[in-house]
Order: sequence, then structure tokens, then C-alpha cells
Amino acid sequence: MKQNILFILITIFLLNNCKEVKKTDIKVNEIEEKSDSAVAIKDFREFKVLDSKFLKNETLWKDINESLIGFNQVNYDALKPLILEQNIPIIQKNIREGKLSYEQLVKFYLYRIRQFDRENELSLNSVIAINPNAIELAKIADAEIKTTAERHPIFGMPILLKDNINTKGMATTAGAIALSNNQTEDAFIVERLKSHGAIILGKANLSEWAYFFCGDCPSGYSAVGGQTLNPYGRRIIDTGGSSSGSGVAVAANFCVAAIGSETSGSILSPASQNSVVGLKPTIGLLSRTGIIPISLTLDTAGPITKNVTDNAIVLDAMLGYDAKDSKSIKTDLINGFYSNNYNKKDLQGKRLGAYKRLLKDSLYSNALTVLKAQGATIIEIEEPEIELPDFLRLLNLDMKNDLPEYLEKYANPNLNLSSVSDIIKYNNQDSLLNAPYGQSLFKGVVEDKATNTAFTKIKRTLKFNGRSYFLQPIKKHNLDGFVSINNYHAGYAAVAEYPAITVPMGYSKNGEPKGLTFITKPQKELDLLNWTYAYEQASKARIAPKQYN
Repeated sequence: MKQNILFILITIFLLNNCKEVKKTDIKVNEIEEKSDSAVAIKDFREFKVLDSKFLKNETLWKDINESLIGFNQVNYDALKPLILEQNIPIIQKNIREGKLSYEQLVKFYLYRIRQFDRENELSLNSVIAINPNAIELAKIADAEIKTTAERHPIFGMPILLKDNINTKGMATTAGAIALSNNQTEDAFIVERLKSHGAIILGKANLSEWAYFFCGDCPSGYSAVGGQTLNPYGRRIIDTGGSSSGSGVAVAANFCVAAIGSETSGSILSPASQNSVVGLKPTIGLLSRTGIIPISLTLDTAGPITKNVTDNAIVLDAMLGYDAKDSKSIKTDLINGFYSNNYNKKDLQGKRLGAYKRLLKDSLYSNALTVLKAQGATIIEIEEPEIELPDFLRLLNLDMKNDLPEYLEKYANPNLNLSSVSDIIKYNNQDSLLNAPYGQSLFKGVVEDKATNTAFTKIKRTLKFNGRSYFLQPIKKHNLDGFVSINNYHAGYAAVAEYPAITVPMGYSKNGEPKGLTFITKPQKELDLLNWTYAYEQASKARIAPKQYN
């Protein structure tokens, strides 16, 4: 069944995989996939474009193939037990004990990506670029670890970045051919990762322009990277978006971890759809400088990992105050704050709101039983009748201002692009290649206008309504947080600027993953990590995709 996505955006939200919908829910649930969020209404077996018409496998690997000579299936199979589905502390332990090296770790992932990701019967199209220096950086890490004191746990770990995050030495495209030559300096969070010794393995595919571009395209599609596919059901199960490649690559064990970005559901959706852990932090906890924006009101980066342990580690590695980011939060957090304190399994006595209309979902009900067994008090709540007016206009008006600012300050000046209109014109030169699904959302950005006073009112109203949506039940029931499914309440968390995290909850009858999502007040990420760790350890819900083992 196909519907006109632009129509759904104008009615404002579509409900990802939620069958029981009240009239008001259509107004308040996830815009994420179609202006950021997940699609549950398309026939995922039919795509206008599957493999990229721009990026070829030989191009992707031409700078790295020679360095992989000598690493073969025998080497790969021997390393599998040491790496596949293991968390960062175990991988680091294997390296300290001499069972593994950083060079072998990087080669393992590169070999695996080359084997599975493109132009074969299991291809996922999740990786859009490979760092040609990754193996050399791993060799340097092997040399340094022998002569230096204890390092950050992220040291030597191969990380994929969503391809809207500026990275020196690789183009940052947002999946758009117009940006295929966008060579830049590192984004602030990339500087932080590198300062702790992380190895940037490459760039992950994404829903083009973070899913705020084409309106009627499937999640996970970009003109540069082609159609990302879900390892739990290629061409059957939606990848979620817009951090599609990041979620898929982590699920398929193509990296230790990946970095995504979210405006409204773009981490929560692909993480839940691919049975991994995705954290959308408080806006401002992580810098957005050097990340291609939709909305500097709502945008944030965040870690996507196979488990909560790795999520805490990767979050720590990106922390830092950025004076160039107007929302950057000054904190007194010390290095290791999250990764050293997340594992308390601290659910005893916590009061969590569970939405009554979701209780018909058996996975959700089972998850609540697990939470109760860990000491949580579950309070069934009705959802406040609160709308999010002009959500789409907020994104339009922000992108109209924020994307030109990125193009001026952080993009390659040789692009000769300065506005959304310029990009539309570029795409029109070859629309079949550059925009086969059209660019209706970009056209909406150009057409939308508001006075500064009107725009300020839109932002204030949305933030007030979003916070009221959570604060009303918090005050009524003395709640510590909320428990939801996938990205069902991501729109409210977005405008409220509340952090949220999703953790694998199980699988529907057709094998489609679902995530249990926790939401709480700003700067309470440690609570989210503690709650999800307790649930993760008790439920053991994640199962790796079978064909990629």
C-alpha cells in the first residue's frame, strides 16, 4: 500500500508500525522518517533505485584493496570469535592479551564489509565510503599501545560515521551527489573521537539529506549510496531512517559502533528497526558543529551500538563543550563519567510511565514484566491531548537558515552552493540520477516563509507543548521517565529536547525487530543508560541477523 507521504507530512505525523491509532496521535507521533522518520506504509520490495548509480564497488575499494592482500577467509574465520558480537571491553581485553591486534580488527571489519555490503545477494548498501588510512592508523595504534599508559576504551576502535558528519580525508555528502566533492575539516565530535584514539573506518549511508529531501522516497535511500537494506529482512523490513546505514552497519557487525544524528527519530528509528542500541542525547550535550543540519533547534548526534556498554563508551568519547555551537552545554563531566557509572542496573523503585494504548503489543507487555522484575514500578498512563502545531514549518524554516550557514562555514567552498534553491537547481540538471524520487520537501523549504516573530512563536509553542506532554504525567504520577516503542514518541522528545534511548526488545512474527525506548528529562543520560543496561542484561533480547553470522 502506498500513500502520498507529503500528504501525511501535512497532516503532520505518521505512526511507525503502530496499528492502534487515535485521531490525535496522527498529529503528534513521529515525523522522523518522512522528514526524518520510519516508514511502515510502502512496499519495501519495490524501489526505483536499489544499487547506487553513482558509487561503484571498485571505486569504494580501490584505495584499500592492496592493503588487504594477505588477509583471507582463514584469517577472518579465526578472528570471528574474538570480534563478532563482542563489546568494546572484551575486544580490548583480547588485544591486551595478545589474541588480537588493532590492525587485525580493522582488517576484519573491512574484509567483512567488502564481503557482504555491496553488489551481491546479501548486499546491504550501508557503507558509503572507506577511510583509505584506516589500516595505517591501526598499525600506529598497535605501536602506541605498547608504550603508553591506559587509554580511553574507544582507543583503536573502528567507528563508522553517518555521512552528514564532516570528516577530513573523506567527502561528506549527506548522500547527495551535489556534495560528492565536499572535502572538509573534521566536525567537533570527530575531533573528540580522534583525540581519544578512535579509528574512523568510513562513512555510513543515510536517508538523503537526513530524510528531509524527497518526501516520497523509502527510508535508507540516497543518490550516492543507493538503497540501504535491513539485514533482518532485505527488501522486506524497513531500515528506519535517517541514520539507516549507521543502524544497519552496527547490526551487521561492520564496525564496533557508528555515529548517527537525529532531528526527530533518526537515531531511534533505525536503531530499533535493526535491533541495536541508539541514544539521542539532550540537545547540546554533543556538539553539532560540522554536521550538515536540518534544524539547529532540534539536531543532535548520538551513538549507535550493539549494546549499552559500548553506547556509554562512545558517548563519553564525543563529549566536550563547543563554543561555536549555541546550544552546547557546559558541564563538569569528567572523562569516563558515563562509561564508569552506567552499569548499576538501577531500576529499583524507579517509576516509569507506560502508555496504555501500547499494552496490546505483546513484546511491550513482556518488556514491562521484565522491568517490574528488576524493581521498577510501572504506571499505566493515558497520553495528554497535546498537539505539535507547525512541526513541519519549524524544520522548513530552520533548514532554510541553517543549511546555508553550514555551506558557508563548514562545507568545501568549491561546491558553489549557498542555499536550498541552489541544490534544487543542481539536481534538476539530471533529476533521474540526482533525485529519482523528486525533492518535494526541499521545495517546501524554499516556499515556506515567516517573520522572526512568527518563527519564534512556533519554536516556543512546540517546546512548551512537548515538555507539557511529559511534565503533566510526571507531576501527576511522580514519574522518573517513560517507556515507549521504537520512535513512537520521538516527535515529543525532539521538541521537548528530552533525551531518549532505544534497546532491543524482541522481534515480531515476521522477524522485524522492535526496540524498547526510554525517555526522561534533559541531562539524565546516565539514568537512561542504567535503565537500559538493567533491561538489556535481564532480557538478553538481541539476536544477530542470521545470514550475516
